[in-house]
Amino acid sequence: MKNIPIILLAAGQSRRMAGTDKLMQMVDGAPLLRRTAQTAMQAGPVIVALPPAPHPRHDAVKGLNVLVVGIPDADEGMNASLRGALAHVPPNADAVMVLLADLPEITESDLLQVTTSVQKHPECLIWRGATATGKPGHPVVFDRSLFEELSHLTGDEGAQSVVRAFKDAVHLQQLPGENALLDLDTPEDWARWRAKKSK
Repeated sequence: MKNIPIILLAAGQSRRMAGTDKLMQMVDGAPLLRRTAQTAMQAGPVIVALPPAPHPRHDAVKGLNVLVVGIPDADEGMNASLRGALAHVPPNADAVMVLLADLPEITESDLLQVTTSVQKHPECLIWRGATATGKPGHPVVFDRSLFEELSHLTGDEGAQSVVRAFKDAVHLQQLPGENALLDLDTPEDWARWRAKKSK
């Protein structure tokens, strides 16, 4: 298996959550952030990008075998987190997986399927999860040769510009259902999801 650490992006502000923090919402008895970090730990070493301490999210991952990186310029957007965490990726890493912390249905199996696709499709430079119908989503694995491009990204677009620039070298790994895309950004999203789960 290739050496693929996982960057867990968790420094965003949950602006649409009406004053609550979506990553601190309880899922299966734990804050979503802790649950996602524990899932990621089953697939590789984890680097968690968080807002600067003190912040409740630091408590959510306390005691876990993860590397916590505080992002002082997190207000800039997602790419500040990506740059900050990428600086802590070991020099011997073959690639890096970028995972959003707010995907409540992502599983260990999903992550392992994407990392396995790196070996099965060595001709590619980017490997990403997709829905069961093939719609691109998360996580996204980037080959080491793209680290330089990732390290210069700014703003809140994430790595979409890099994905577009290398679109002919992308492999989509279909995952069950909407696991690769389902995120919950508003209280209404959470209420609908919880109602559906309880049926």
